[in-house]
Amino acid sequence: MTIPDDSLIETFRRDGFVVIDNFFDDIELDFFGSIVDRAVENRVGSDARPVGAKSLYEQSFQQCMNLWEDNEDLKPLTFSQKLGETAGLLLGAEALRIWHDQALFKEAGGRETDPHQDWPLWPIAPARQITAWIPFDGSTLEAGAMGYSPGSHRLGLAKFSDITRELREKPYPYFDHSEMKDLSWVEASRGSVVFHHSLTVHQAKANTTNATRRAYCVIYFEDGCTRSRPHWHQSLDRQGVEDGQKIEGPVTPVAWPRSRNDLPESPSGLGSPPQSGFR
Repeated sequence: MTIPDDSLIETFRRDGFVVIDNFFDDIELDFFGSIVDRAVENRVGSDARPVGAKSLYEQSFQQCMNLWEDNEDLKPLTFSQKLGETAGLLLGAEALRIWHDQALFKEAGGRETDPHQDWPLWPIAPARQITAWIPFDGSTLEAGAMGYSPGSHRLGLAKFSDITRELREKPYPYFDHSEMKDLSWVEASRGSVVFHHSLTVHQAKANTTNATRRAYCVIYFEDGCTRSRPHWHQSLDRQGVEDGQKIEGPVTPVAWPRSRNDLPESPSGLGSPPQSGFR
């Protein structure tokens, strides 16, 4: 089942991101893409506001999280062992748990997603997380392709004035932006998956086309990570994980390795999965 060879693993560890082509076939993309389309419609279908009437955060993308919890037929993708094993080998982890999955649909006319790192948004330590970004139709520069700063995951934390200013300030030491390489823009072909580290600086271009850019993400963390800060996060507070405690429970089950066809039960009694990870 192993997908990444040594050169891809080396690329990821050097650059903090890697594109793996021909990961999914057309049948898989059509099938799971239709499930995610339906799931997003169920979550936000009643929102008829034009893009310009939404917050800056919402103008960047429609975000729908933890879709696996209320879409049983999506679990084989979210907990795909091929996907999980690839993420584990790239990160150099023996076991991964799911932080959350999410649809990130950039609507026609959606603004760019500002440059950011994922890890500062998450109360989790250490920074041992990896995202699998799956563009169901591929991605182009016109339709919201992603850009990554090679090697930025090895610099520490960057300070940005971006959409995260709407969320909270973070008292971290920051590196000088002059140390960071320019973004490398990725036009991913249909069927490819882009993996990136939680400290890799990245952003997405605006969507200047007439169609929605449909992307689905699975975010993993190395088993053994702990809660690092008290601010609210759905992956932690819904299952009562306190500061310093190991993150485990029905919202963050083991994603890899799992036995063949072994899919986790959806959490019960913990409230509905939120659309966004922030309050």
